[in-house]
Amino acid sequence: MIFYLFSFFMTGRLACSRAMSLQALIIISVFATALLSGILGMAGGMILMAILVSTVSVSAAMMIHGAVQATANASRCWILRRHVQWRILPAYVAGAGLALVGFSLMNLVPDPAVVLVVVGALPWLARLLPRLNALDMNRRGTSCLCGLGVTSTQLLAGASGPLLDMFYLNSTLNRHQIVASKAITQTLGHLLKLVYYGLIVGVVEDIPGWFYLLAMGTAVGGTRVGTRLLDRIADHAFRKVSGWVILAISSYLLIKGLCDIFKLTLPF
Repeated sequence: MIFYLFSFFMTGRLACSRAMSLQALIIISVFATALLSGILGMAGGMILMAILVSTVSVSAAMMIHGAVQATANASRCWILRRHVQWRILPAYVAGAGLALVGFSLMNLVPDPAVVLVVVGALPWLARLLPRLNALDMNRRGTSCLCGLGVTSTQLLAGASGPLLDMFYLNSTLNRHQIVASKAITQTLGHLLKLVYYGLIVGVVEDIPGWFYLLAMGTAVGGTRVGTRLLDRIADHAFRKVSGWVILAISSYLLIKGLCDIFKLTLPF
């Protein structure tokens, strides 16, 4: 009897220790990815989504990611609010609304491997389809298309930075306007993701409220540090570094997702 009680106690302690280690890993990842997004205006969400779908269920990953990214982007938007290009928002909102309605009718929850493949493939599709590189968020029709495509990708894959990036890096906006404007549209997208997975799909995992608050606060801290570093980067360097960083990360995610689909072991 004593042996069984001891075994139960130790099993509980090990489970608690693993849960705490997982939570610590997620919090550290939240800060690091918020810092990266604060500098580049992208990439952080992709990395965080890859970490989350590898550690928790897709629905839980979408909820944690949505809360963290909505907070990080909203804080980034507030910090850089004087650079936001508000004229792009009405058409973007219209496209985002259409995406939410479509997904609500399908009530879809994707497979984790599919999430990685979609997120990883987006930047390469942009490179392989030159016409898409001419997209410019300053045009109303393009902004609506962006809202539809980016929000659909957020609901399917959690992160949509590479797709959103195609609409901005070839525009006439400077680095501060790009990061600020992307932040306001991404905030909207992640809030819609919370609505979809929290109210329409319904997440069954019991994620404690304190963890959400800690993760959201950490995201704000990482964002604040990242936006301060943004001031030290020149526009031409910003565009060049952004492109290479996003391609490197997306390549890994694409390979990882394909390996998971075909049950292969990733060598690195």
